[in-house]
Amino acid sequence: MTQIIIAGVVSFLVSIFTTPLLIKYFSAEGIGQEIREDGPRSHMRKRGTPTMGGIAILLGITVAYLAAGFWSMAVGRGGFTASGWIILGLTLALGGVGFADDFIKLFKGRNLGLNKTAKLVSQLVIALVFGFLILQFPNENGQTPGSTMLSFVRDIPTLDLAVGGGIIGTIIFLVFIYLIIAAWSNAVNLTDGLDGLAAGSTTLVMGAYTLITFWQFRNSCSVAAEPGCYNVRDPLDLAVLAAAGMGACAGFLWWNASPAKIFMGDTGSLALGGLVAGLSVASHTELLMVIIGALFVMEAASVVIQVTAFKTTGKRVFRMAPFHHHFENGGWAETTVVIRFWLITGIAAAIGLAIFYAEWFTTSGVTL
Repeated sequence: MTQIIIAGVVSFLVSIFTTPLLIKYFSAEGIGQEIREDGPRSHMRKRGTPTMGGIAILLGITVAYLAAGFWSMAVGRGGFTASGWIILGLTLALGGVGFADDFIKLFKGRNLGLNKTAKLVSQLVIALVFGFLILQFPNENGQTPGSTMLSFVRDIPTLDLAVGGGIIGTIIFLVFIYLIIAAWSNAVNLTDGLDGLAAGSTTLVMGAYTLITFWQFRNSCSVAAEPGCYNVRDPLDLAVLAAAGMGACAGFLWWNASPAKIFMGDTGSLALGGLVAGLSVASHTELLMVIIGALFVMEAASVVIQVTAFKTTGKRVFRMAPFHHHFENGGWAETTVVIRFWLITGIAAAIGLAIFYAEWFTTSGVTL
């Protein structure tokens, strides 16, 4: 538990104190966000606002994970784990793609940043490496950081993604991993369109996963193979990363809340999407994450619906997509949209937690 607290506190402090340094630097250099011309007119006032604040989030997560790990080693409670390093690596790798995109936009004067091919290839390579590594490093109980089975609250034995094994099974599994990583990183990226929306929502999602992974640690099959135990490798380290993500997003939100003094940019949003994807795979809760991260799913779905409808019928379903802009263009104040979307995320996280704990009570035989 101490590791989790250390991770949350350190990430919060690093993020909240590093972000104003980034604001000062980018403001002094006159480097800021460009605003799309077809967006809500109220956003024009945001032109020139510093961006790439995701650097502070990544720094907060990294320093917090290292601090918690070194403390654990110092007191003889283990230390770093394969699961932690792999997910941190995924987060930093996608953050690197976002950083390259932001850097090209801001410093090279190319408004579109990385082209679609470069982004696609980068995400594909990262997904392939992550998919390979997640099935390596078995511990003394034979547990690897990930599983080839599709999971809800835990693995579903009848849904093995690598069914049949061999090359075909491996390809199917890697395609699944790519879809998860691409979907979550792009979903969080699409959500990052209003002051504080992505940062606040991710804080709530990471808070939910801190509770879930800590509970998996407390009821791990590695400790005691009892009814309801979880066959998850390194759940405590997953809780440390979730807490680090929560703290870093909360610290950044201090400066990113309306009116935002800085944006996280693709550096932050792609990285946080990677953290969401990695935690869902390593905690064996890919489908549960769809419920807890429902806002991200809704934002991505609104874009798909809008594009599909326009290409097939020539008509738009929403005034503008992602659909947080639909409400803005309908007269809602930006802060109203953000707060209500935070409420949606909080409700979704509560429902996800309720499902998770209800399943444990059912399988463990514990009665209230």
